[in-house]
Amino acid sequence: MVDCVIAVDPGREKCGVAVMSRTDGALWQGVIATKQLVEEVRQLALRYGLTTLVLGDRTSSGRAKEVLSELLIEDKKLEIVSVDEHHTTELARQYYWREHPPRGLKRLIPLTMQVPPVPVDDYVAVILAKRYFASGN
Repeated sequence: MVDCVIAVDPGREKCGVAVMSRTDGALWQGVIATKQLVEEVRQLALRYGLTTLVLGDRTSSGRAKEVLSELLIEDKKLEIVSVDEHHTTELARQYYWREHPPRGLKRLIPLTMQVPPVPVDDYVAVILAKRYFASGN
């Protein structure tokens, strides 16, 4: 059973990336340009000693899997596992608002009517990793 993974929400222009521990939650998360994905994953895999990558199965997942499957970490290929991305954006918004509640008058507006001021792709990556762990992996 894997205790720590890199999770990626692939996109055309940007990707959400998170390093997730089964017990400690998010160790690192961020939104990066898609063209930086391979190098960022390489650095995170080396820094945290990871060999498993969880990849969202929707937008740009085919291309991301193609380029990441060629990546070698200390002469080993990453194990890439696809995870269902259904409804992750909506959940990511909820995660965002839980960690960054609105202030001032915005507190009076229902969260369902607000859009986070920053991309939430990194929260999607966190959710993908949680789904991976919940599936018994």
